[in-house]
Amino acid sequence: MMRHLVQPGPIHPVRIDSIGGAAVPLRFTLRKGLTLTEALTGPLIAAGFQSATLTLKGGAFNPFRYVMPGPADDASHVAYFTAPRAPEGTTRIEQANATFGWADDKPFLHCHAAWIEPDGARRGGHILPHESIVSEGTEVEAWGFHTIRVATAPDAETNFTLFQPSGTPGTGAAVFARVKPNEDLVTAVETIAARHGMRDAILRGSLGSLIGACFTDGRMIADHATEVLVRKGTVSGGVAALDLLVVDMAGQVHEGILARGENPVCITFDLVLEKV
Repeated sequence: MMRHLVQPGPIHPVRIDSIGGAAVPLRFTLRKGLTLTEALTGPLIAAGFQSATLTLKGGAFNPFRYVMPGPADDASHVAYFTAPRAPEGTTRIEQANATFGWADDKPFLHCHAAWIEPDGARRGGHILPHESIVSEGTEVEAWGFHTIRVATAPDAETNFTLFQPSGTPGTGAAVFARVKPNEDLVTAVETIAARHGMRDAILRGSLGSLIGACFTDGRMIADHATEVLVRKGTVSGGVAALDLLVVDMAGQVHEGILARGENPVCITFDLVLEKV
């Protein structure tokens, strides 16, 4: 039986939000001396994007601040975050994925990553982008939407403030989607692809949280909350294959291909799917 968490609020009847449109590719380099928020969102705003998904490999930060998935303090949430951590020295990014949107009409990022800390430890979690400063640039790949806006709003089901997509469906070969709690991520991707006529597609960027994780090779992460990002995701002939980085509640990083029907979303999952 697939793992399941009872959220604090009423279950929303719509389990997957998805809006079609055109995803415009953009490449740029992170500028040293800026916060991660400034370095990532500046070029996106200049391009006129209302939302985007991004991925970067490499680069470094000093200072660097982050949180990891953690247990909730009370029944108001099913999971929460650890206290912020700030390793002294330079932290180098292995891979980071981010969703760009808006909070109170100001640019905002949701960013998960794996990295190497100054002590040589490989860890991962949720970067605090307003408090992390770029010390070494790297190239960023982004796919942005002009007609789909993503903005934070209170979510009654989870009792979190989360990114929500809005906009009028448009023409284009891509879709921005949000998958809600307790939905299997692999089959959700297949549902989105079928809904938007994508027999073959590729995931761009994309990140979220799962209830633990179960890989096709039989490995399992038992933690009830993990933060994840997509390393590679495809839909071929309507069948999805998702290769993810998974960060557990100790900050340890795992990777593997998700087992179909065994990986429910914990809080939310933002994804961009593009037809190929």
